[in-house]
Amino acid sequence: MIQVRQLEKSFRDLHVLRGVDFEVARGSVFALLGSNGAGKTTIVRILSTLVKPDAGTATVNGFDAVRQAAGVRESISLTGQFAAVDEILTGRENLALVARLRHQPRPGRIADDLLARFGLTEAAGRRVSAYSGGLRRRLDLAMSLIGDPPVILLDEPTTGLDPRARVEVWLAVRELAGRGTTVLLATQYLDEAEQLADRIAILHHGRLIADGTLAELRKLLPPARVEYVEKQPTLEEIFLAVVGDQREDIR
Repeated sequence: MIQVRQLEKSFRDLHVLRGVDFEVARGSVFALLGSNGAGKTTIVRILSTLVKPDAGTATVNGFDAVRQAAGVRESISLTGQFAAVDEILTGRENLALVARLRHQPRPGRIADDLLARFGLTEAAGRRVSAYSGGLRRRLDLAMSLIGDPPVILLDEPTTGLDPRARVEVWLAVRELAGRGTTVLLATQYLDEAEQLADRIAILHHGRLIADGTLAELRKLLPPARVEYVEKQPTLEEIFLAVVGDQREDIR
């Protein structure tokens, strides 16, 4: 569904991408894992036709991101680091507005279906300005499904969210993948990639240094030694135990 070949991009003297290659299978979740400045967002912006590469090719759903940009835009939905929602409108109004902008029939019904699917029905009539970070992000992801795009690009979707909200977003991503949508997830969180991705690519200083399933990547390390370790719970584990851990729902 996504093919990237020898992708290069520089901004003046800064070489951001240095010959990146990868493929994303249809209906899979592909995690692009790397620290800040690794080049993840630049790849997402090239795939979404917002930036042109200096060299190499990128195709989405069979369309070239440079020569057939319109076809790419019709095939994707992009969710960035901050929820692109209108705070003055209610959740339902946000969804219905996007449905109308995408020329979908019966926008009200589409809004109600998505609200139910993402557990937002109770908050449907409230202004988004009163939403928590997790609710905003779930609404943003619900908006991504309008028009049934075959490819969803997620750029750091849990940035700034608390642990419970992060789990809510993970559940939403699983919802996307469960519908057969192809998801490219750019993230710097290792646990996020481990929880969600069918395949993981590690990007470092503009180069792809590893690519495979989690099991394949584990083989890059020496065999594990069995040792007795007394493990204390992490603060995140304590927090989720106290407020209610939703992670079991995505396994």
